[in-house]
Order: sequence, then C-alpha cells, then structure tokens
Amino acid sequence: MGVEDLNLPGYEIPSAMKGNIAITTLDRIYNWCRQNSVWPMMFGLACCAFEMICSAASRFDFSRFGMEVMRPSPRQADLMLVSGTVTKKMIPQIVRLYNQMSEPKYVLAMGSCACGGGPFKEGYSVVSGVDKFIPVDVYVPGCPPTPQALLHGFAVLRKKIENESIRTVRWYRKEAVPEIPIPVLGPDLMDPRRYAEIKAYAAEKAQQREQEAAGSLNEGGQA
Repeated sequence: MGVEDLNLPGYEIPSAMKGNIAITTLDRIYNWCRQNSVWPMMFGLACCAFEMICSAASRFDFSRFGMEVMRPSPRQADLMLVSGTVTKKMIPQIVRLYNQMSEPKYVLAMGSCACGGGPFKEGYSVVSGVDKFIPVDVYVPGCPPTPQALLHGFAVLRKKIENESIRTVRWYRKEAVPEIPIPVLGPDLMDPRRYAEIKAYAAEKAQQREQEAAGSLNEGGQA
C-alpha cells in the first residue's frame, strides 16, 4: 500500500492538494506504519533457514518491505520466522522466545516441517507442526520453499496487518493475554495445557492394567 492508498475511497482530493492532504482513519495510518516496519527475529532451525537467508540477500532483498533489520532479541522483534524442522527438544525454547516478544507479534511457519512435520511427521523427535504450541498467522509450504514463496508469505502477512482494526486485535483488549505454557521435555514432550487429559488417560490405563492383572489371578486360582 502506497501513501496514496491512505486516502479513504469516496473522498476525492483535488490533484493540486494530493501531496499535502489525506483523508483517512486511524486504523489505516497505524496499519500502514506497522506493515512497512516488520522486524523479523533472527534464528533458523534447518535447511529452510538458507532460503530465508537468500531472501534477505541482494537478489530478492526483503528490505523492500521495511524489514531489513533482523533482530537478535525477541524483545525487539514482532515477526517469528519458524524456518525448518521443529524438534521436541527445540519447541520449549521457541515457546519461550514467543512469550518474550512484545505485542503486536506474528508467526510465519516456513516449510513443510514447520507447517506439519514434513517428511519427519511420524518421527519420535519431531513436532508435527509448530501450530500445536503457538498460533501461526501465515503458512509457507514447500520443502524447502523458495525465496519467492517466502516473499509471497510476507505479502500475505502485510495484507493481514492492513485489514486489522485496533478495536478487535488481542493486544488492545482489556483482559490480559496469557502467556503460553512452556512444554516440558521428559520421556516425551508434554504440553502443560493438556495435563488434565494426560492424567485422565494415565489413570484409565492403570485401571485397565489392574483389571487385567486381577483377571489373570482369578483364572490362575480356578485352574
């Protein structure tokens, strides 16, 4: 969206005054500023990170979107690029970084692994999609996706930002936005939000084992 697009449709401004006057809304000004100053967080997980680096280099150059500065700190970033395979060992750190990012913040899942597990979906050490733990705004499929695909993902994100309203977005609500619980890596990955479900399942399985053991004892006594 260019500067000329800040004007609301239906309000015609004389050509001699177009460079000096704009009739618009607070939402359009606010979103126009944000979509042209998105700051990605600088980290990569696997082979998709090379395509992300290529997108930042001179041939494709995503600095055209005002995002040339990739921040090394989550406190200064508002876009998390999850580029690559998300392992169970890595997801607690990703959630921790996401919680440390300031609002407004967005997540772009880059590549088949980040979107849904990719070729490692059934692997014992890989999460089947980062959206199992943090909210994802834009998915860029591919293995790995090309820089052109990532640029298209940026365009989709910019369009999403452009259509937001400060009256409905989560970071302007009166109630506080809770942090996402950090997953616990034990014998397997456990999401604290599913503790009640895990405990109920474990209790059900324990009861089944007790019933099976009691049935075996009864059969042995009768024999």
